[in-house]
Amino acid sequence: MKKIYSIYSVFLLLLFVQILQAQEVPKIPINTVVDRVQKYFGVYPLEKVHVHFDKPYYAVGDTLWFKTYLYHNPVAYDPSKITYVDIINGRDSLIQTLRIPLKNNSGSGYFVLDPQVVKQDNYRFRAYTKWMMNFDVGYFYNKVITVGDAINKKLASEISYQPEGNKTKATIQFRDSKGALLSKKKVTWEAIDGWDPFDKGKSETDDMGRVTLSFSSKDKEMLKKGRLIVKVDGESSLVGDFPLRNALAEMLDVQFFPEGGDLLAGVAKNVAFKAVDTDGKGVKVKGKIIDSKKKMVVEFADLGLGMGQFNLLPLAGESYKAVVSADGRGEKTFDLPAVQAEGINVVVTKVEEDAIQVGLVTSDSYFPKVENQPFYIFGQMNGQLIYGAQATMKNASLALSVPAKELPNGIIQFTLMSPQGKALSERLVFYSFAEDLNIQVKTDKADYAKKEKVKLDINNMTSEKLVSSLSIAVIDETKVPYDDHQENGIWSSLLLTSDLMGYIEKPGYYFDKEVTNRKEALDALLMTQGFRRFSYDDLVAEKYPQVNFMPEQGITIAGTLRLNTGKPYPNGGLLLSIPARALRKDAYTDKDGRFVFPDLNFPDSVKVTVNARSNDNYRNLVINLDQSYYPDVDNNNPYKANDILNIDKQMEEYLANSKNEFRTSNLIDEVTVTASRKEVRTSKEFSALSGLSMADHRVEGDRLSGCNVLTMCLNTLLTGVTYDSQTLKYYLTRSYNQGSRIPVQFFLNGMPIDENTLNSIVPAEIEAIEIFNRDDLGTVSRLYQNDGVVSIITKKEKPKGPRMTLAQIEALLPKSNVVDLYPLGYIKERKFYTPKYDTDQSRSTNDYRTTVYWNPDVVVDETGTVSLDYFNADGNGRYKVVVEGIDNAGRIGRTVYYYNVK
Repeated sequence: MKKIYSIYSVFLLLLFVQILQAQEVPKIPINTVVDRVQKYFGVYPLEKVHVHFDKPYYAVGDTLWFKTYLYHNPVAYDPSKITYVDIINGRDSLIQTLRIPLKNNSGSGYFVLDPQVVKQDNYRFRAYTKWMMNFDVGYFYNKVITVGDAINKKLASEISYQPEGNKTKATIQFRDSKGALLSKKKVTWEAIDGWDPFDKGKSETDDMGRVTLSFSSKDKEMLKKGRLIVKVDGESSLVGDFPLRNALAEMLDVQFFPEGGDLLAGVAKNVAFKAVDTDGKGVKVKGKIIDSKKKMVVEFADLGLGMGQFNLLPLAGESYKAVVSADGRGEKTFDLPAVQAEGINVVVTKVEEDAIQVGLVTSDSYFPKVENQPFYIFGQMNGQLIYGAQATMKNASLALSVPAKELPNGIIQFTLMSPQGKALSERLVFYSFAEDLNIQVKTDKADYAKKEKVKLDINNMTSEKLVSSLSIAVIDETKVPYDDHQENGIWSSLLLTSDLMGYIEKPGYYFDKEVTNRKEALDALLMTQGFRRFSYDDLVAEKYPQVNFMPEQGITIAGTLRLNTGKPYPNGGLLLSIPARALRKDAYTDKDGRFVFPDLNFPDSVKVTVNARSNDNYRNLVINLDQSYYPDVDNNNPYKANDILNIDKQMEEYLANSKNEFRTSNLIDEVTVTASRKEVRTSKEFSALSGLSMADHRVEGDRLSGCNVLTMCLNTLLTGVTYDSQTLKYYLTRSYNQGSRIPVQFFLNGMPIDENTLNSIVPAEIEAIEIFNRDDLGTVSRLYQNDGVVSIITKKEKPKGPRMTLAQIEALLPKSNVVDLYPLGYIKERKFYTPKYDTDQSRSTNDYRTTVYWNPDVVVDETGTVSLDYFNADGNGRYKVVVEGIDNAGRIGRTVYYYNVK
């Protein structure tokens, strides 16, 4: 244990290398720099989240199972006890947020892909803690999971795009739900940018069900966020919906990244390159570097995924270009960065188990200017300072040996700093010599029959055995084929992608031991990828990030109790009750009227009541609950590159199996309903809004099904309205994009309300939300100085009997001293169903399952062993066992094991 937990405190060396008597005195002493950097690392612990899913893709009707892992550095603090998982659809709309309680840094959950709610699409799952919300959302866990539909979808399609000058040609083939070609069908189509069409037309499918459309593609920004909507006429209208970002012309872009940041004249260094297409995926390339006289200097080729590196000795006053060729794209020429006559860089020459060889290099012409001048070099890893040294340049190059024997695995960031505390150069390197959690998986047999019982033994082969929390997924790989290089497993997630900005293609590639050049490819990736968790310049200047959220230890409901005059009410009593949990808690306000109900535990979608009626003057009291904050949806996240365009084609086999599994779950196409007409409430019945014209958009209350926090749902449901997280206000998108900052005005049943009141409205009680973009008569805008109106209309209960009693009238009036809310609670517990085939009758049933076994709660104790058993499904072929986990020392592990079913 001592060895494991001491790794972060080693090698912080206030090392003075080659000090000369004539060296300059640094303007900021290294001790000062170390103190300021350490202050950041000590106050801002690093948290990362990884999610293990039972399989890589799903179909409507499936249940998606997952386990979240929290990874944090061993700073003295209480780590988060809650993780959040957002489900975001292909249009960047938030579908649902799940709140997962953590025990021993892990927690499990699920998401039912309800056919009534979930449609075929590419969904992005985003995971984080509230503490992580203090920093860049680019470091959240992100994974795109494709969901196909074999139950509801009546239109199957396959689309391809072909650029034609300023237009793009789209060719689409349509089939019905049974796979028959939709030939000779009339179609109408629109190319839309958000909500407004920028091109449209009509056409007809040919004998093969194909139709070719041509639309304008001058504005590339429109394509990036636009959609192509195609309606196929028939007995019932069938609609195809396709993203237009795939219509962007494929372009080859190659960038070059000299080690340490600069091409220094006369200094031979490695230069990394990255070749990508339009969606950010790597392109296989080869090429040559030529000088200004077009003389070839060096040749190069990528190591895989479009990345590689070569060694170059740039000459002063010379310029260099790269002539690059890619399959089917011809040759293109790209400029290399300009050669710098002056500068100093940090480089890494060798990475070994005991030490990392680091160098400082500068050009001969620049060396006299920095001779005897001190520089600082720092190494940080997982939010811990592992190395600090002051070095003085005696020659144009200087070698340093950084001790590394007891370091954990992961990315080390080396930064060179000037005596004034300014970062000059950076180099990332991956250390991979530490012992990971070594998980061994064995079955009692190599080959099994269908529905036969499997005994699975798991052993922790790590030298020092500690308690480990594991998750296990067994899938029928014949039905769920997947390239494991695409998988962002626990190794690549916590050691690589969680530390790098931007899109990482095939992260599993760099951790596959069968890839012979994986270490070289990983080094090229680190030289070309961004890393900016913090800025050394800011830390030296003592500019620290603002903390808005603390690590959550449980669900907290807090707020302020005030008199109706607005004055805080001290020493006021409040009662919180959750009838579904038979829970009642008391709290009293402080001198500022603040109250807190900490460490609550309740499932999602339950009613919570906060009551201030125990006070003598309760009729004059107003409860103001704190607003719940959640991160904005990061539109056009780089991991959209993993979206599948032709889902019907790519998931054809899986969807065929899904149709068999859920063949009794098909929805009825047409139903005739005879019932009394429902009375529809509109904003016209409220006098304050009667002067408005017809609503531009109306959101029915049933679309709020599953909504827990109203403001989170409004951010994606309000058509044509933009939420600004800085001002916490809502604006008409049209005006907001033109620079206007006049907010919309909210009304609740005709009464004006502010944004803070929104979360006190129970979503289940909303009948409709109407959005008005215009106020032609100015009846509202003149009074409230607003631009646009959002009218929230709640359900109206008809009074029973001819007259209403006083109690009934009071019941209809909103109460300020009693607040009912449905806050986001913990995900409800649910277990994965594992059938038993121990009788002839049970074995006679059909079992089409693709996930054969899922267990997120496997604990391996100090003995290092655990045994499990389950029954196979009906599928023949190879079954894939994936085990991931983390132990008490923070070591992580992943194992993939296969066996056969015949």
